[in-house]
Amino acid sequence: MKAVGALLVATVRLLVGAHARWAGRRPDGQAIYFANHTSHIDTVAIWSALDPHARRTTRPVAARDYWSRGPVRRYLACNVLNAVLIERHADGHEGDPLEPLVQALEAGQSLILFPEGTRGAEPLPGPFKSGIYRLAQRFPAVQLVPVYLENLNRAMPKGTWLPVPLTCSVRFGAPLPRQAEETKEAFVERARAAVVALA
Repeated sequence: MKAVGALLVATVRLLVGAHARWAGRRPDGQAIYFANHTSHIDTVAIWSALDPHARRTTRPVAARDYWSRGPVRRYLACNVLNAVLIERHADGHEGDPLEPLVQALEAGQSLILFPEGTRGAEPLPGPFKSGIYRLAQRFPAVQLVPVYLENLNRAMPKGTWLPVPLTCSVRFGAPLPRQAEETKEAFVERARAAVVALA
């Protein structure tokens, strides 16, 4: 698995760069990395930009319906990325869709997630859903790290299957501070603004 992971990181860096740029201090423990989402390669780009230690303890949150489709995607998601697969559509599924994320955080793992819930066509993120707020409330000690993916919307936009070789970067911001008694609406807008500020 390590060899496949190393090959995946090398391939992503060769094709699109995915160089890490840290605008703030790196998290010194468990974190939720949250980012804009414009491309099929976003998940792998953030995972590849982390240092090897963080990569081992960080699990991307991925849509089960996409990453379970076909043996290659399923192998990458389950055996290489160790992704947390979730149901995007609640129809026909019982229980809390955030429960797999809660279990990963309770186990001490970090997460990569896209609070928009789906890929967008624009480089800046659309409105965030409330899942990140619920996780932030339940796990106050977990650091919330905004991430902006630059140029990946051009390297592999929605609807394409092969990346165009472009220099892309993964910009990590300073952990988002908590604010006492902040409403859900204020929190998700502040979290989105933290990603936009890195653009």
